[in-house]
Amino acid sequence: MMASGPNSKWSTSYASLIGDLTMDADYTIELSKEDPVLDFPWKDPSGKLSYVDIRRHPELVSTLVEAERFPELAEFLNAINSARTTLESAKCDVWETDDLSPEEEVFGASRKFAAYIDVVFTAGNGNPPGDLQQPRFSFPSHEHLARQFVEILRKAPELSSTCEICVRRCFYEGNEAVQEGFYFTLYVNGYGADEQAARQRWGIGLRLVKDALLQLSSPL
Repeated sequence: MMASGPNSKWSTSYASLIGDLTMDADYTIELSKEDPVLDFPWKDPSGKLSYVDIRRHPELVSTLVEAERFPELAEFLNAINSARTTLESAKCDVWETDDLSPEEEVFGASRKFAAYIDVVFTAGNGNPPGDLQQPRFSFPSHEHLARQFVEILRKAPELSSTCEICVRRCFYEGNEAVQEGFYFTLYVNGYGADEQAARQRWGIGLRLVKDALLQLSSPL
C-alpha cells in the first residue's frame, strides 16, 4: 500500500512465510489526529512520573522500576542511550499477559511478554537543540530508519517474537516555543507456553532490535 505523504496512516509487514521463515517485523506511520503523540520531555498529570535523561545521566537507568526488574531492558536502554547511537529513550513499559489476539494464535502460545519503548533522535552534531535541521524534526529521516530497521529484522531467523516500529508525532519543548517533530515507538513481544518461555523469547527479540538500531543509528 502506498501513502501520499506524512499525514497518511499505513503499514508494511514482513511475516513468516512458508519456505522463507523470517522474524515478524512491521512498521507503521501513525500521524492522524487519533494516533498517540509524545510531549518531550514528558511528565504525567500527577507529577509522580516523568522523563528520565539516561542519555546524559546513564547512572539513572537504575532508578527505573522496569529496568531494575528486567535486566534485558536495562541492557537495551544502556546501549540505545550510549554514544554509539544518535538515539535516546523517552519512555518504556513492560508487561506479561495471557490476552492474545487471534492474529497471535499462529505462535501456538498461551502467554505473551511485551514491552514498548519510545525513542527520539537526540539533539547534537553541533546544532542547537531547536534547529529544524535536526533529524528529530525530519519525517524522511524517521521513515528511512523504520524501513531499514524492518529490512534488517526480516533477515533474522523466525522465532516466537515480533516487533513493530511506529513513527508518530512528537512535540519538543524548546527554550522559546514547542516544536513539532517525530518519534519512534517500538513494540517487542515474546510468546511461549509459560511466562519463562515468553520472557526468554522477548529477550531474544529485544537483543535483535537493539543490534539493528545500533547498526542504523551510529554517529557519522
